[in-house]
Amino acid sequence: MRGLANRDLTAPLAMDLSVAAARVLGASGAFAGHRPVAVVGRDPRASGEFLEAAVVAGLASAGVDVLRLGVLPTPAVAHLTHALDADLGVMLSASHNPAPDNGVKFFDRSGHKLPDELEDRIEALLGDGSWEPPTGAGVGRVRDAHGAVEQYVAHLLSSVPVSLDGLRVVVDCANGASADVAPEALRRAGAEVITIGAAPDGLNINAGVGSTHLDALRAAVREHGADAGLANDGDADRCLAVTAAGEEVDGDQIMAILALELRESGRLANGTVVATVMSNLGFKLAMREAGLTVVETAVGDRYVLEAMKAGGHNFGGEQSGHVIMLDHATTGDGVLTGLHLLAAMARRGRPLDELAKVMTRLPQVLVNVKGVDKARAKTSPELAAAVAEAEAELGETGRVLIRPSGTEPMVRVMVEAARADDAQRLAERLADVVRTHLG
Repeated sequence: MRGLANRDLTAPLAMDLSVAAARVLGASGAFAGHRPVAVVGRDPRASGEFLEAAVVAGLASAGVDVLRLGVLPTPAVAHLTHALDADLGVMLSASHNPAPDNGVKFFDRSGHKLPDELEDRIEALLGDGSWEPPTGAGVGRVRDAHGAVEQYVAHLLSSVPVSLDGLRVVVDCANGASADVAPEALRRAGAEVITIGAAPDGLNINAGVGSTHLDALRAAVREHGADAGLANDGDADRCLAVTAAGEEVDGDQIMAILALELRESGRLANGTVVATVMSNLGFKLAMREAGLTVVETAVGDRYVLEAMKAGGHNFGGEQSGHVIMLDHATTGDGVLTGLHLLAAMARRGRPLDELAKVMTRLPQVLVNVKGVDKARAKTSPELAAAVAEAEAELGETGRVLIRPSGTEPMVRVMVEAARADDAQRLAERLADVVRTHLG
């Protein structure tokens, strides 16, 4: 659930949602034989303060003991749900969205997001008052979890294969949940650390900083003569990077670098990387040249993780920098990703720009066509013919992706080609077809 805090996502709704989650999990047998415990974390948004209180109140009123983790990244909450033997994890964050938004994420006792079936049952119970809440000793108790940051940082450091001594890095914490964790983990791993976007005030999260705004990081890397820059988003489940020259290294390039690191150490399960349909064709070509298999999913970290678990794979992610290293985390972890990217630089003794050359990003043009009947994107014969014509022109040097938006009356037209002008021309041509025949 995500929306404008105190308008879409209100305190009563957050409380109701927490009660519904406790009831559904209790009915499913998740609490059988013991007194249930939940951990609750948040990013530093101002609205997180009252929403945390509402979530904690809802859980405790439903008979669930609550450990408040305070401000921590989403992947830390996922990890600590399992590490602290809790039955439920709750994270309050709107990720890379601006400060006025907020959201609620649930994790099961293993640290994974709840399955669709349980989420549907929780939604169905919202507003349902037909239950008998506990009283007396049956109500949940609330306390703060001490040492949560230290426990999570120790977990991160245990995964890093080499020291980062000699590397100077700028880390942009997006004025978000990683403001304490990321610099601490990087310093203790051996790096010299300069921080930006590490002064959250509740209102400045993602404001001109973080993985969606790399200009400040580029400038800081150049100013300090750093070897690399790392950027998290507001809840630190993503990581993008910049080279010493300030050039962006996106999620596809990071995945390519880390996939080869895992293969070289014999830890890439099935020689396979799971990525979404939006990953650049250059990534897929590079993985094929390296002898690795790429499994494609729909856009969304949920689908990446589902494919990883179904196929027994341990590595995957998205172009946005949401990288899942399943041997160490149950969700994307931006701080973990940054540590392992720097470890690849340290182990190989090579700068980031050289490592990023493992793949060549093909020019990619995305055109959003609004105000159309997106339901016909898969059935329009005119659009299908235009796509086939474009694909024939591109051959194996490019690709076309037509994707209806999941939330708006809009169709996204994406074209990759060896030349930027070809990608632009074909994307605009296909967008015109969408406007004409789906309008």
